[in-house]
Amino acid sequence: MKKIVILFLSIFLLNLVSATQCQLSLSMINQDPYPAVQGDYVKLVFQLEGIENPQCGTIIVELLEKYPISFDPEESPRVIVQSGTFTKDYSSYLTVPYKVRVDNDALDGDNPLEVSYSYDEGAGSSSTQTKQFNLNIKDVRADFEIHVKNYNLATNTIEFEILNIGENDIEALTVEIPEQENVDIRGSNKNIVGDLDSNDYTTADFEAVAQDGEITLNLFYTDLIGVRRQTQETVSFTKSPFEKQASNQSGSSAGTYIFILIIVGAIAYYIYRRIKKKKQQAHLHHLQHNK
Repeated sequence: MKKIVILFLSIFLLNLVSATQCQLSLSMINQDPYPAVQGDYVKLVFQLEGIENPQCGTIIVELLEKYPISFDPEESPRVIVQSGTFTKDYSSYLTVPYKVRVDNDALDGDNPLEVSYSYDEGAGSSSTQTKQFNLNIKDVRADFEIHVKNYNLATNTIEFEILNIGENDIEALTVEIPEQENVDIRGSNKNIVGDLDSNDYTTADFEAVAQDGEITLNLFYTDLIGVRRQTQETVSFTKSPFEKQASNQSGSSAGTYIFILIIVGAIAYYIYRRIKKKKQQAHLHHLQHNK
């Protein structure tokens, strides 16, 4: 009987100790806007439960400042609260709001965030835990597909066809050919194209002498949130198809010119024969009249 009492007493004491231990639970309860946009602000709200237990001592919650988020100078990533306290509505949890800026080059979709929270364990020591959450981001960057549409060997003009294959419209597109070995720019190396909708295309032409190989283009544009962006694209260039095209056009032009000459010659010969015949008839008539 004595052993049974001791067993139940031990279990009771263990439960009592367990009940007084600090047990915190952190969750993310809101993201605004959802999804977040690159280069813009996003508001995040976390909830920490278990702060009503005074055994937790001083509690520190910190959103770690690393890619893809950053804090403005006046914003603090750390929130400190004493356990055993309650919010004004007597809730036994702590609500922690943050306002952070999303990186301009953050990737589309879910991006990891890390939040650490710590509490006192007594005897001057503390326990720290880190939990990961997802920040959903929408990619507002454009993506391009570029081809060489035409190359005029007579005028040394190269024309590029540029397709916006991204999901977002862009504004103020500027195309630049940077200095490179196989392209000799004869005029301006920049061409201001203008706005370009998603799944639409435009063209940009330059006065340049190009050789076979890769041509590098710099594209500058303004995205949906007004951020000026730059991307670099390469396009493969081969001169021979345009040389054949020019040769065929030249041959066709020569053939057309010869055909025109033949027609003009035939008409001229016909007119000449008519005039000569009329003169002969007039001369014969004159001879008959004199008789």
